[in-house]
Amino acid sequence: MKHISQNTIEKENALSFIRRFLIYQNERFPFFVYGLMVFAFSFSAMSYSKILRNITDFSWTALVFGTLTAFISFFLLRLFDEFKDAEDDAKHRPYLPVPRGLISFKELKFIIAAVIGLQIIINFFFLPSMLWILALVLVYMFIMAKEFFIRKWLRKHPIAYLISHMMIMPVFDFYTTGLDWNISGAGLPRGLAIFLIVTFLNGVVIEIGRKIRPKEAEEAGVETYSYLWGSKNAVYVWLTVLFITFIFANIACFYAGFGKYSFLFLLFFMVFCSLPALKFLKDNSKKTSAKIETMSGVWTLGMYLSLGGIPMVLNLARAYVP
Repeated sequence: MKHISQNTIEKENALSFIRRFLIYQNERFPFFVYGLMVFAFSFSAMSYSKILRNITDFSWTALVFGTLTAFISFFLLRLFDEFKDAEDDAKHRPYLPVPRGLISFKELKFIIAAVIGLQIIINFFFLPSMLWILALVLVYMFIMAKEFFIRKWLRKHPIAYLISHMMIMPVFDFYTTGLDWNISGAGLPRGLAIFLIVTFLNGVVIEIGRKIRPKEAEEAGVETYSYLWGSKNAVYVWLTVLFITFIFANIACFYAGFGKYSFLFLLFFMVFCSLPALKFLKDNSKKTSAKIETMSGVWTLGMYLSLGGIPMVLNLARAYVP
């Protein structure tokens, strides 16, 4: 558990809004790190749609403003979660920025209104055909923030909770792939549904992977999957989902026309990312559980780049380099 002295809290809480916001984002949503990840996410999703359509031309305007829209969407998830988890955070995690008073809920509402407004302005002026998909994204995020108006039922059914919340990932990818197929007016390319399934499964890999801990690292009020299912069972589930994701990723490779080397790469990559989980089954240590979370992100990033980002870079190189 993170410890912050009362003196530090009082000094930070007395700072200007801008400085307090910078501290908040550094702790809860580091802009630089997430910015790079969302760029890779958006570029790869947009690229995969183009690869399915056998298109090599690229709209950098769509990529830049689409990535900014996607980045704001991920940031909104964090902001909405501050409200959704407010009661539990105040009770069990008072060291977090909002419970300790660094940022108020009134200020969070202002930030939410401002960034949603920015999303709408960006899409209205630069990506007008994407407004209807952006509306779908915002509606899903809103009802997810309200926990689909069945909060008590979802909290009693962790699998349903996991599935309903991870559906936001293919919703996001519906937008980022739409930066190609929707803007071009081509319609949904054949095989895109498989990519959206991969996106959902990757979300599950990350969500379970970041909530596997040894018994001594569990926090009161934090329902990790290792707490709900037991640490070994949680690891088995994570490995199973990782393998299912590997299968669907290969199907996505088939639709994209990739050869046998993509299968071999994904097989090696899956085994490599599985190693910390296999080790955790033996040592059950906090250090190893942290590596599972890291490998969940590495797998997801590598997956997106291998399906869209890297092949598109190679295609662009062949098309524009003599």
